[in-house]
Amino acid sequence: MKAQDCLNILREIRDVAFATVDEKGKPQVRIIDIMLVEEGKLFFCTARGKNFYRELTESGETAVTGMNKSYQMVRLSGKVSRVKEQREKIDRIFEENPAMKDVYPGDSRYILEAFCIEDGELEFFDLGRSPIFRESFVLGKQGRITKGYRITDQCTGCGVCQNICPQQCIRKGTPCEIAQEHCLHCGLCYENCPVRAVERREL
Repeated sequence: MKAQDCLNILREIRDVAFATVDEKGKPQVRIIDIMLVEEGKLFFCTARGKNFYRELTESGETAVTGMNKSYQMVRLSGKVSRVKEQREKIDRIFEENPAMKDVYPGDSRYILEAFCIEDGELEFFDLGRSPIFRESFVLGKQGRITKGYRITDQCTGCGVCQNICPQQCIRKGTPCEIAQEHCLHCGLCYENCPVRAVERREL
């Protein structure tokens, strides 16, 4: 699995959820089509008159998520940039997505503007496997944020975390160790460790 594979999954799902924040600071979410995935970039478009357009241009960021029929979820968060050659990219989008011609016939297509995400964080999460499987990737120049939990040297090896883990992904030891690729990030070990030896990895 690579970052490009995650982008391809989003393109295959096609209709995915895009999150933004409006001018009042309230979260907004919409189903938007992934129009193109090329050279490590994800492309989509929206009309200049929409609130979504304003939120994208004002914040410069979005978060995208989708799940396929195999219960594989991809989450992408990153910076949004407006494509330079607008007409050429819109024409290319319409070539690859012919159903758009019915929605925006003729030159009405040029009310749309194309955007891309080329810098961000990607996460692949497979709920169709047991135990679950997850993997994180960097897209472009975005730095990686490490998520989840880790067990510190304060661990006494009592095994409480191992016994309560829903995915049984904690290996016994002193300290115990979390198999990060199978961790749900639920925090059950964090809440129940008797010596507070579990900490969030991003802190």
